[in-house]
Parts: sequence; C-alpha cells; structure tokens
Amino acid sequence: MSLNIVLVEPEIPNNTGNIGRLSLATGSNLHLVKPFGFEIDDKRLKRAGLDYWKHLNVKYYDSFDDFLIQNKGAQMVFLSSHGTKSHWDIDYTTNMFLIFGKESVGLPKALIENQKDRLFKIPMYSDKIRSLNLANAVSIIVYEGLRQLKI
Repeated sequence: MSLNIVLVEPEIPNNTGNIGRLSLATGSNLHLVKPFGFEIDDKRLKRAGLDYWKHLNVKYYDSFDDFLIQNKGAQMVFLSSHGTKSHWDIDYTTNMFLIFGKESVGLPKALIENQKDRLFKIPMYSDKIRSLNLANAVSIIVYEGLRQLKI
C-alpha cells in the first residue's frame, strides 16, 4: 500500500531531494516527469536527499504524455493553487497518483482546465502569498492521505 507522488517538470533540486526523502519516509513512490530544471546527479539534489536517493522507488518519464500512457487507468488527483476544491475533500485510495506542477508556474493551464473535477488545492488563509513551497505542499498532501488511509 502506497501513494504515488508525481512531480511534473520539477525545477529546484533541493525540493526534489526533500520530496525524495519524504517518499522514502512514507513508503510512497516518486515519479519524475521531464524536462527537469537540473541534472539528476546535481549535488544539491543529493544533499537534500542525502544518501537516501539510492533506496527510493523512483520512476522517470520523458514527458507528461509518456507518464499518462504508462499509468493509464490509474486513480489520479491534481494539486494546484487554482483548484476550487480543498484537499480535505480528496477521497484517497491506495496507489493514488498525486500530481504536482513545477515550482514557477504549477501545472499547465490546459491540464488545469481539463481536470477541474480532479483538481484540489491546499487552503491558504492569507492573500499575501500565491502558493506554498512544493516540498511543503507535497508533505501536507501525502500525510493527509496516510491519515485518511490509516497507514
């Protein structure tokens, strides 16, 4: 039983490294969709992921279309600050794919438009910020999923 964390075109190696560590700590699978904003052997990625990276269950994809083809029929939810439904409303299932966009712009606009029924956000109670740090957002979503699944 595990969750699947999907990072679409991650740009910041430290975030990806920290999310890798989170994946290992929670028994989640990590899926990384190219292109990346860094080299996978980037020292910042390794520093954030420490020596845990070699223990991760990580899968790489050449594009988002490649990801969709390889995971056709899987249960997926999309996370975006543009979502209208709260992450509290996600009906988590084992092996669900939790899809996050890149740090600078999030998920592609076309994807947001096409997935409105599966688009969720983390509530923010200040109008002074646009979004949360990606690693923090992933942590919130994954641990809420584990809580609901009672894992």
